[in-house]
Amino acid sequence: MRHASRALRGARWRASGPERRFHGLRACAALTFTSNHPLIMRTTFGLVAAALTVGAWASPLVAQDANPAPNRREGEGPFDKLIIRGATLIDGAGGPPRGPVDIVIEKNRISQVVDVGFPNLPIDQSRRPKGPAREIQAEGMYVMPGFIDLHVHTCGKPKAPDAEYCYKLWLAHGVTTVRGVPLGGFEWSLSETKRANANEITAPRMVNCQRPGSGRGWGAKPILTEEDARAWTRWAKEQGVDCLKVGAHDPNVMRGLMDEAKKLGMGSTAHLQQLGVGNMNAADAATLGLGAVTHFYGIFESMYENNDIQPYPDTYNYNDEQWRFGQVARQWNLVKPGSEKWNAFLKHLKANNVTLDPTMTTYMSGRDLMKRRNADWHEQFTLPSLWDFYTPNRENHGAYFFNWTTWDEVAWKKFYQVWMEFIQDYKNMGGRVTPSTDAGFIYNTYGFSYIEELENFQEAGFHPLEVIRSATQHAAEELNKANGKPIDMGIVRTGMLADLVIAPENPVANFKTLYGSGFQRLNDKTGKVERVGGVRYTIKDGIVYDAKKLLADVAAMVDKQKKERGISKLPVAAFVPNQ
Repeated sequence: MRHASRALRGARWRASGPERRFHGLRACAALTFTSNHPLIMRTTFGLVAAALTVGAWASPLVAQDANPAPNRREGEGPFDKLIIRGATLIDGAGGPPRGPVDIVIEKNRISQVVDVGFPNLPIDQSRRPKGPAREIQAEGMYVMPGFIDLHVHTCGKPKAPDAEYCYKLWLAHGVTTVRGVPLGGFEWSLSETKRANANEITAPRMVNCQRPGSGRGWGAKPILTEEDARAWTRWAKEQGVDCLKVGAHDPNVMRGLMDEAKKLGMGSTAHLQQLGVGNMNAADAATLGLGAVTHFYGIFESMYENNDIQPYPDTYNYNDEQWRFGQVARQWNLVKPGSEKWNAFLKHLKANNVTLDPTMTTYMSGRDLMKRRNADWHEQFTLPSLWDFYTPNRENHGAYFFNWTTWDEVAWKKFYQVWMEFIQDYKNMGGRVTPSTDAGFIYNTYGFSYIEELENFQEAGFHPLEVIRSATQHAAEELNKANGKPIDMGIVRTGMLADLVIAPENPVANFKTLYGSGFQRLNDKTGKVERVGGVRYTIKDGIVYDAKKLLADVAAMVDKQKKERGISKLPVAAFVPNQ
């Protein structure tokens, strides 16, 4: 580990008169591998940075929280006994598909998983669990654990005014648990989480992370010191918050947040934003006990070959989002796959049990804007108000395609190649990597983007069974990592929570068949193209939701908005030839 530290980066010393002082946690992190030196004392710069960072990270992502979901009208159950008959099982633990099986659910727990025969032979009736029970005839269908999305924000005004729009899209795509980072405003998130987890609303199970300094009861006190960070974390835990969403905070603030969260059994995930990553990259945060790194921020910066911060052009302005998102992809050639720094950093993450939560789907528009903007589902399932938010303008976050060129897309394609190689390497050394979405921005529509992320994982080199394990078992492990409890979801096994996905097509053969808009395929018997697939049922906490009905509800919301606006199609800029 000591050698790995020096290979990773080495200490950054500067002479200052007779003294020598080191800058930021980088030097200290390197030193902690070679000695027991404490963290550096806080500087005036650190105090200012902490105030700016926490202030920015306590700000909402939307102008106003969404209308809370109405009381639940959808779903049947839970039942005294529910039997899913004759399905092919993908267990989520990495085992190959097997079937036919009957799965017995009592209330909200799986009580039996029974093999009832062999493929292409009649089912052995003597093996079948007996009723009385409600039954789902699932012959020819596939059952998986419910998917877990570890990076979500719910709907919000003005882009998506009703929370049930997001919730139904998630459930319709098999997402039974979401981790809000945050879901919305502090108090709103507490309320919706409680309602969702009591099944009072049609929504996935919710895990509620909040940003340091948030919450009306905290009184808007800035988080400037380690003790401030500890005090807020204790206060947030008392309010019912499950975990922390942190940024690239001042080292002492980050230490207070991470250490106090660990004591309280609270998880943590970080977006190590560019404004602070110079003093807190992913290697630094891992040293302090961070649970998960979301996106890619702080990862590339931890293993630059010849730089310590990104060499921005002299005209760069972070507040111009085309600069921000265009230049971040130019990091692809600042690191060297397979190098000593690359491998040392991977080992450092693994040694600290850090989960990578990349949200590759978030940035897909950067590498092929036309494809993402014209996705099959937008017209039927993307609200006009959300489409407005996506449409390029200089105020909405993620609407930065002011003049998005081939140069920009090529940079992002190259960035993805390096990023995916890093993710694949981490998975292959036993690191935990989880799919999630950060939907609601950048033509990234709720629910659909989760299936896109599964495809991205396969592109990165994961076998589909590894992808499903990442989306289920490994995501469940990340949720329980901080509290030390055994997982009770993420695997189809006796005793686990009844969170399941039932799909008519084989996802191992083709993840595209899970899209709510279906998959286009030629029917050789009729000679016609048809759309097949989609999730058929999503079971959350033993409650059976008809995914097609949820999608119909969403389509009706979209149609209602269009009628209110007097439009029949989403507005796009028209090109008129010869003008």
